[in-house]
Amino acid sequence: MKKVLHIAAAALLAAAGVGLLVFIAHLNNASQRDFIGYWATGQQLVHGGNPYDAAAIFQVQQSAGFNRTEPLIMRNMPVAFFLAWPLGFFSANSGMIVWFIALLLSCVGSIRMIWTLHGRPNNSLHLLGYCFAPVMACLMFGQIGLFLLLGVVLFLTFQRNWPFLAGISLLVLALKPHIFLPFSVALAGWMLTTRAYRMIAGAASALVASLLFAYVLDKNAWSQYSLMMHTGGALDEMIPALSAAFRFMVDRHAVWLQFLPQCCASMWALWYFWTRRKCWDWLDHGLVVLLVGSMCTPYAWFTDESLLLPAVLAGVYRADASKRSIVPFGVVAGAAIIELVAHVPIIKFYFLWTTPAWLGWYLYATGTIGGLKAKTAVTDLAQD
Repeated sequence: MKKVLHIAAAALLAAAGVGLLVFIAHLNNASQRDFIGYWATGQQLVHGGNPYDAAAIFQVQQSAGFNRTEPLIMRNMPVAFFLAWPLGFFSANSGMIVWFIALLLSCVGSIRMIWTLHGRPNNSLHLLGYCFAPVMACLMFGQIGLFLLLGVVLFLTFQRNWPFLAGISLLVLALKPHIFLPFSVALAGWMLTTRAYRMIAGAASALVASLLFAYVLDKNAWSQYSLMMHTGGALDEMIPALSAAFRFMVDRHAVWLQFLPQCCASMWALWYFWTRRKCWDWLDHGLVVLLVGSMCTPYAWFTDESLLLPAVLAGVYRADASKRSIVPFGVVAGAAIIELVAHVPIIKFYFLWTTPAWLGWYLYATGTIGGLKAKTAVTDLAQD
């Protein structure tokens, strides 16, 4: 009976995915989604333009029906060109279909691998991942949070037995390094203490390849990126990040305040790793660092929280294994979904509460609050 239910659920999800693609194609509204920023970047790269030129990007976007008053510019560093470049060979709406297929595959593959990481339990709890509000937001707006998620899950999957591939997957850290800084600090400490040279080689290979690719596409990319970041006003925006809220409450002109929480989180991550280096587990300690880093990041959007799905689902599995209620997760996740479907702007402070909520859920579900020691099947196997 359970096998039939699983097959039915898979078929339903596949049908929903196809239906979503058909719906997107029917709406013909690529210009109304954040995707248009990546598409315009791809157009500039393919045709030899400056991918960070606001005026040129705005003109390309308007040609596709973009009707906002300001351009949407891809603010990722040139190492992310490999994501945007293929879109330069498609029209806006055709490119959107390809983009959403890639996002859906990243989502489905990530959730499947998370289920596998936890020993393929005979339940359907992993399907809750499809109801994770940041994941839903990525699919709605066409944001790259699901690619961040895929990179994190690939690292967690490969880090034990396939270190070189795990290193390659770490390229995701370069897409938004400000989010991953504490995670990167703990990772660097772990690599050095465990002498994970093959993983370092994989990470270096992927980074060098992406840098060379960016250089071939645009030799002036880094200077153009620097100019855009200095004149684009990114740090003047009121974004739903606790660090930004802290700065605006204290002194909006003191930009350094926005980076202070992440610096403190990075120092904490180094201490956290060092005190646990002999028993370090990426499926436990690493997820805590990931959650803290996301909460303290100086710049992020609600869609970036998709990368926290491994921690959120790990909490679900561990709560289920220890017979703890998952009602708190339902309350938190449900509130986020309600805000999303009610069209509450995700660029406002209304979503400030979500990152500490995901961290609180994980601490509760794993028994960290109250001193309990719930463990997943994966953790038990690792200790064996």
